[in-house]
Amino acid sequence: MLIRNEKQMRAFGAKLVSICRSGNIITLHGNLGTGKTTLVRGALESLGVSSGVRSPTYTLIEYYPFEPLSIAHFDLYRLAEAEELEYIGFRDYLNDETVCFIEWPERAEGLLSDVGLAINLNYDPEGRQIQLLAGSDWGQDIVESIVG
Repeated sequence: MLIRNEKQMRAFGAKLVSICRSGNIITLHGNLGTGKTTLVRGALESLGVSSGVRSPTYTLIEYYPFEPLSIAHFDLYRLAEAEELEYIGFRDYLNDETVCFIEWPERAEGLLSDVGLAINLNYDPEGRQIQLLAGSDWGQDIVESIVG
């Protein structure tokens, strides 16, 4: 799937979160500047967050409580060791009421066994290519809803 600009990436994030009926893990893979945070920003803006949506590069996590589903946005780029996630209560966010968007998930090796959906973002001359990989029935339902 080709995303041509920032507006489309935000719209994709909004559509993605609108399909989620329960919490799960969505991993975001891609080089710097491929649109991972922009995707999450679109999801949050669609839920009414109008300002302050930024990548939690230094805090590792930003949590947004909503009903019926909350959003936890992780950016693990600066994570030194996967065990650091245990100190911030990472597992507390892994529940049916929270959608966890995780940027740089490879930094949490060994801690992410139940990923519902992996999203790969890659540079393309016309924008960004997005590949969706379901890791569970939940993820497969999301993929089918988006791809059709």
